[in-house]
Amino acid sequence: MKLVEMPGGGVTAWRVSIDTGGWESADDLIEEILFAVGGEIFSLSSDDFVQEVERYRARYLNGDGPIFALYETVKAIVEAERSERRYLTDRERALVRGIRRKTFVMFEEQLKQQGDPGADPSLGE
Repeated sequence: MKLVEMPGGGVTAWRVSIDTGGWESADDLIEEILFAVGGEIFSLSSDDFVQEVERYRARYLNGDGPIFALYETVKAIVEAERSERRYLTDRERALVRGIRRKTFVMFEEQLKQQGDPGADPSLGE
């Protein structure tokens, strides 16, 4: 989920769709998010938010094209880490983070072209 300041004041909420990877209005959850104490509500930096969204999209979405090919690249790197029972190297970690930033921008640009009002490719730049 993300909270976005509106021009002229106020805030709107968006949550990523498990079906499309696009953004669904979640304004009904704003009070719960703003006034939550503990639980599963926490803040992320923009970079960490981008990483989490792309981890989520790669896990739940299927398709063809360059975005999904990049998701498969990240999956192969992470699976190698697991199968070899080791941590990602600094280079691998940087590669994964960079690919996820790139796929976020690509995905958000497609959403924006399709008229998704919650799309914001600038978060990944």
